[in-house]
Order: sequence, then structure tokens, then C-alpha cells
Amino acid sequence: MAKQVRSSAPETEIEDDELSSDELLPIHEFVVRSAGEGLRLDKYLAGQLPQVSRSRIQKWIGEGSVQLNGVSAAARALVCADDRIVLTVPSSPEAGAFQPEPVSFPVIWQDAALLVIDKPAGLVVHPGAGNWGGTLLNGLLAYDPQLAAVPRAGIVHRLDAGTSGLMVVARTITAQIELVRQLQARTVVREYWALAAGAVAPSVTIDAPLARDRRNPLRFRVSRALSAKSARTQVRCLAQWKVGDSATVISWIACRLDTGRTHQIRVHLESVGHPLIGDSLYRNHLPAALGKQQWISRQALHACRLELRHPETGQAMTWVSAPPEDMRTLMQSLGARQEQLVVPLQGNFAVGAPPRSSCAPRTAPSQGRRAALR
Repeated sequence: MAKQVRSSAPETEIEDDELSSDELLPIHEFVVRSAGEGLRLDKYLAGQLPQVSRSRIQKWIGEGSVQLNGVSAAARALVCADDRIVLTVPSSPEAGAFQPEPVSFPVIWQDAALLVIDKPAGLVVHPGAGNWGGTLLNGLLAYDPQLAAVPRAGIVHRLDAGTSGLMVVARTITAQIELVRQLQARTVVREYWALAAGAVAPSVTIDAPLARDRRNPLRFRVSRALSAKSARTQVRCLAQWKVGDSATVISWIACRLDTGRTHQIRVHLESVGHPLIGDSLYRNHLPAALGKQQWISRQALHACRLELRHPETGQAMTWVSAPPEDMRTLMQSLGARQEQLVVPLQGNFAVGAPPRSSCAPRTAPSQGRRAALR
């Protein structure tokens, strides 16, 4: 039976880390029907844009980004049947950084609607403070100049800079909107391989809301605050290895996201006592034997499998990606065999999927392998 780890929090309006449709189309137009008559303007818009928090809508109204019958109105204004509402979503401050630049990244699939890329570790996805250039977005604009006509160059979800692996990019606005709908409906399957400290249970579900850490704005944490966003991660242990002659164990795990929050896997694993190997930000509960490791220069986390329905044809599509060299070398040093590092097309969470390996701790690596771990 799967182990369940829960942290309850009150129901609240949430916004996904994935890009939502309000960020994709800059202008929304609505004509009020009889069912909406008599509602406050902010409440009416919240009903039309359920993916946007009501507080954000009120902020837009206060900034003059909403017009009711051609004029600005207060959030408390009551709407009538046949009223016309126009919402112009304000441009984000980083939009000026959306310039094409040569950036290297592997493209493993492309057609008229989609690109699927295998993001290298170290590549920042989106321009922002401290990284206004050299990002994946800049590289996408150079790879396909037509992406300039698609909001955010077609990006619909993110990976942390230190995380490698599969990402899907939309090449048309229609495809982008459909992919966002799939993300919001939780029908896009994303699986990750990771290396975590300690002996992880064979099957764990971590259901714990996340919020930004007040003491360190770079970190997120499990929280019961009203502002916390729901987050759920499924974890399967694939193998475990002892480090050298010590009792310290490293677990090879597969993770599946049911939500897409910033740093979700990293925070959730740290919160249950199993921080990721190589993670310089989330290190609580890291065993002393692993504290000074230099085996890998980033968190050992790789997006290995992506499954979705093609936004134009509706066909179910799946892509897999083996870990890059740094993570693969570490796994082999610990004891993984080359044939184990092939990602199964059906994933590690499919019903009846064969186990990759036993989760019982294995013996220490051979002398040659042990040397690589020092």
C-alpha cells in the first residue's frame, strides 16, 4: 500500500506555476448574458477566468486594464445584460528581454504545432531578474522566428535551471491554448528521475501545499498559510545503493507531478527527509556523508517522460529521454547498469509496469566505482 504524506491547508484560490491562459492572450472580450446580470464586475470576471485569482482581477481593474462599455469602472460596479467588458492583460516587465539569441538545445520532435526539446541542465527557461538573456526563450526565437507571434515564444511550462529534460513548446497560439488547457486539466503526464538522500519508501504520495519561504525568498516551503498553493507529487523508489563503506543510502526514484509548482519535487522531497543529491538550495536532512559531495554540480533531477495529446490531431503522444551524462555517470558509479538507464515508454507509474530494480539497499560499489564517489 502506498505511503501517504499529507499536510492540510484551507481551500484558497490558486494559480499554477504553469503559464495560464490569462498570460497567453493579452486581450479578452466578454458580452454579459442574462445569467451574469447584477454581479459585481470583479466577481463576473472571476467566473469567466477561473484560472486567475480574484485579487489579481481586482488589481487589473484598479490599474485601469478593464473597461466596462468603453470606460474604466470600479471592481464593485454591477454589470447588466449585454454589457461589453474588455480586459487588456498588462505586459510583464520582462517582455522587453524577448529577443532572439543563439542558444543551444536539442530538439527531439517538431511539426507545425509543436516542438519538444531536451533542456540541458543550467539553461534558464525564461528571462527574469539576473537572467535577462541567454535563456531558452531567447533561443527559441532564434530557432524559429515565427515564434515571436506566439506569446512567450510558445512556452507553456517550465523546468528549474538546474533540472534537465523534456519540455513541450507550442508553435501556434491555437496549440498553446490547447496545451494550457491540458495542463490545467492535469492530463499532461510528466515523470522525472531523481537521486535522493536516504532510503525512500517503495511508494509515496506527498500532498502538501507550498508557499514562498519568508526567511529566504529564493526558497519555497511546505506551508499551511492561506497563500499556499496545493501541490501533490507521487514517488516510486526504483533502486537504492549504499555509498562506499558507510551506512548512507542514496535512492533512485521516479516522480510524477499532479500539480506544477515552483521547485515542487525538490521541496516535497526535502520536507519528508530526502533532499535531492546535488541540490544546493534544499539541503535540510542531508546526511553528513553527502554534505561535501562533488559528484554532480546541480540537483540530480531529470524530466524523463512527457505524455500529452497532440493539440491539433488529438493523438496521444509520448516522448522519453535518458538522463544526461553527469547524472548517468553518477548513477553508474553508484551501481546502475547501462540497460537500466533506458526510460520505459509506459512509465514507472503504469499499472502492471515491471519494477526497475529492488528497493532494498545494495552492497557498496566496487573499488573502481567507489573511487568516483570521493
